Amino acid sequence: MDLQTLKSIIEGLLFLAGDEGLNVRQIAEITESKPSEAQKAVESLQRDLRKSLRGVRVTKLAGAYHLTTLPEHSEYFERLAYSPSRATLSQAALETLAIVAYRQPITRIEIEEIRGVKSERAIHTLTNKNLIVETGRADAIGRPILYGTTKPFLDHFGLGGLEELPDASAFEAMVISEEEERLLFGSAASSASAGGEERSSEEGGLAGNSDEGLHEEEL
Repeated sequence: MDLQTLKSIIEGLLFLAGDEGLNVRQIAEITESKPSEAQKAVESLQRDLRKSLRGVRVTKLAGAYHLTTLPEHSEYFERLAYSPSRATLSQAALETLAIVAYRQPITRIEIEEIRGVKSERAIHTLTNKNLIVETGRADAIGRPILYGTTKPFLDHFGLGGLEELPDASAFEAMVISEEEERLLFGSAASSASAGGEERSSEEGGLAGNSDEGLHEEEL
């Protein structure tokens, strides 16, 4: 494999790895290259990104390489985070929120088993919006984080308590349509409509355990 191709693959791998990042050994194993070749490619990619004034950098943190943004661009990222157009939730986030609301406390792995796709990004979004929060650790191998809903979640959807959640018979069957989703979270849909905002959606609904395993969530 030539250096340019290896660098391109590594850039994609670091993007998919997200906050966890990848170390040289992992990169070498995945790309079936020598650690020295992987290290050379990472360093070359770092130089390329700096030289071309790209908006991302390859940064080494705690022994792993990550794709990171530039600190000097932070004010624009804050604008994005608090933009009114970002106030609505994607279908992926709504699916994840529904699962947490009805099954809490629940771990990320359990959420992904129900949805059939990776849910780390959706969980991150919901945590940032203070709709879900870490409630403890499960008594299982690795002590995975448990998630539950928050008071702002109740306020956001106009609920006095979790007992006021709509009937979950369709949800319990692990199948939810876009129309059922709107019924489950009607208050949010009304709120978004009043503000003249349209909820962005992502393809796909809740799925049961997939025989093909978990697939990456579409961006």
